[in-house]
Amino acid sequence: MDSIKSHSSSSTKSKFIKSFFKVIHLKPPTKTLTNNPFCLLIPQEKTKNGDQKLKKNDEVKSKNRASMEAFVAKLFATISTIKACYAELQMAQFPKYNAEAIQLADQGVVDELRKLSELKQSFLKKQVDSSPPHVTLLLTEIQEQQSLMKMYEITIKKMEAEIEAKKHKLLTLQGELKDTMLKNKSLEKKLTSSGCFSILENINLSASSPKDFILVLQYAIRSVRNFVKLLVQEMESSSWNIDVAVDSIHPNLIFSNKNHKCFVFESFVCQEMFNGFENPTFSLQNDLSCDSFVPYHTDQFKKLKSVNSVSFLKTHPNSSFARFTRSKYLRLVHPKTEASFYGNLKQRKMINAWEFPETPFFDLFAEMARRFWILHCLAFSFGNGKELSVFQVGKKCRFSEVYMESVVSNESSSADDGGFTVAFTVVPGFMIGKTVVQSQVFLSPDKC
Repeated sequence: MDSIKSHSSSSTKSKFIKSFFKVIHLKPPTKTLTNNPFCLLIPQEKTKNGDQKLKKNDEVKSKNRASMEAFVAKLFATISTIKACYAELQMAQFPKYNAEAIQLADQGVVDELRKLSELKQSFLKKQVDSSPPHVTLLLTEIQEQQSLMKMYEITIKKMEAEIEAKKHKLLTLQGELKDTMLKNKSLEKKLTSSGCFSILENINLSASSPKDFILVLQYAIRSVRNFVKLLVQEMESSSWNIDVAVDSIHPNLIFSNKNHKCFVFESFVCQEMFNGFENPTFSLQNDLSCDSFVPYHTDQFKKLKSVNSVSFLKTHPNSSFARFTRSKYLRLVHPKTEASFYGNLKQRKMINAWEFPETPFFDLFAEMARRFWILHCLAFSFGNGKELSVFQVGKKCRFSEVYMESVVSNESSSADDGGFTVAFTVVPGFMIGKTVVQSQVFLSPDKC
């Protein structure tokens, strides 16, 4: 009985479910709902509609994003074009003014600014659609590349113009340098031939000071360097061994720069030219009394400060200056040296006979002698020279910036720190009263 009731009950439930689905217009389930017969399924039609809406929303968002990207690309491309047009406008104005190019470039800037304004209005009205966006992106990229190419071309033209301007400036400076060198040579020739120099014209012996002495000393040292330069040239032309000549004057020296060897010859010349400088008559025999020294030196200074050295020697062969020049030449220029330079002793014989040759070598020597003679006359205008003394610095002495200065300027700081000592004196120092005129020395490392 129970089994019959159970069967009939199940049959009744099945019929009820079928009737329920007919009422709500749903298809019967493919599977029998044994556990929960009232569990409803979501209709498939509604699910499909939802997916379509989501897909459509994604497409709209993607389209809007692409349109915005295309709009931004168009904006930047327009700005790049404005920059290129403005660069063209500047290029048309400088370095050469071009009215037609200026007008075209100006119109280009105006057109692009108008486009930029239109883009602004489109953005404010939210009309940023670009159809199709990918084509717009491609066109804007082409536009931007064209603007970049235009900028490169303008930059190249600008650099080429700058190169041409620099070339022109270089040619101008070379011309100015050439003119300056010619003027310098002309002035040097005048100085060498006539001995005129502005500082000598401006010196008043009655009111002279140690500063005047320093100026004339520098004037004399320049003549030493000119003479040494010619001397070394003659040595090289005569195939002298410069190193051997240097070593014979100051042996066992090490030079970091071969051009510094000239200081050895300057030292040799100065040593001879300053020999007897402390003597009122420069070691020449003279019957002058002490009271006559100042008038004598004043007169000599005035006579010789603006004359041609060789001309004065020829017209005054028996003067004190002529005797001084003759004596210094015979002591400074060795007969073998003169013979190696010129193959004979003709100049020496003429000077021995109180005649003075007109050669470049003797011209420079005579000019150097004149400047030393003038310096000596000026020195003895300070109280008969009683306040004057000359000092030399011995080899291996420690450097003192009070009494010395290095002829190689960049070594002064190292020398002051104790890294160098004196190798030899190039120009002696002077004491004029309480004023110290520094000696010029060549320095060498302590280990040398």
